[in-house]
Amino acid sequence: MTIPVGLTVRNMGVESSPSLIRHCALSAEHADLHSVWITDHIAIPPDDAEGSGGRYLDPLATLSWIGGQTSKIMLGTGVIVLPYRPKLATAKWVATVQELTGNRLILGTGIGWMRAEFNAVGVPLEKRVSVSEETLTFLNDCFENEVVEANGQPFLFKPRPEKPPILLGGGAPHATNRAARLCDGWLPMTTDVEKLKPAIQDYRAAAEKTGRSSLVYAFGRLGTTREDVRGTLNALEDIGVNAVITGVTYSDETSFTENFDKLVDLLP
Repeated sequence: MTIPVGLTVRNMGVESSPSLIRHCALSAEHADLHSVWITDHIAIPPDDAEGSGGRYLDPLATLSWIGGQTSKIMLGTGVIVLPYRPKLATAKWVATVQELTGNRLILGTGIGWMRAEFNAVGVPLEKRVSVSEETLTFLNDCFENEVVEANGQPFLFKPRPEKPPILLGGGAPHATNRAARLCDGWLPMTTDVEKLKPAIQDYRAAAEKTGRSSLVYAFGRLGTTREDVRGTLNALEDIGVNAVITGVTYSDETSFTENFDKLVDLLP
């Protein structure tokens, strides 16, 4: 059986209207795709706004809204940048989305890279690793324990639904080593089989030592012909990729439907 395929949905620029996001998400669900994925930017500077105009919808709020429009498709963040948000508020958001959507959240996470956004939220870029690891540890604690402690204060973490799989984006070996210690999976931003194969082997070996799950969801292109797409999916499945997330270009419902239908026609 070929691995599941998910779809990136634009939550930025003119494509981020409620009607268009709903159209994309429902199209993906009706086509029986595995998941829809939303990206994260919180404070785009004026000189870096090309393609979005600086307009970005919050990923968790957007997925919560999509969850109310759909019934079965999985909902992924690809990725939420951990240092941008306080860890307790993030945990509450994550648990709430997971609760309200019936355990459909896939929490893709990342440590971030855009200095301007770190400046805007008041977190030094140089602390992104330590802050991210602290947040990941806290998220795991929240979903594993009914009583959690923050800043010396014990509290009840409720609602406490089923823990969503927490995946970490980024390149090997830094991201894979961190994922093996603190996460349930890795989100590589490539579908290049030759690059992924050794990285996945090393990642799974590291995760086995820590006893953690080792899902691999790969973002990237699949090809332009049915033969190419099916060959890519089969090759990715053979090296241990659990799901693939891809996208189509669009600016409105008409262009989305045209390009999305072409994609679906290429899939097994």
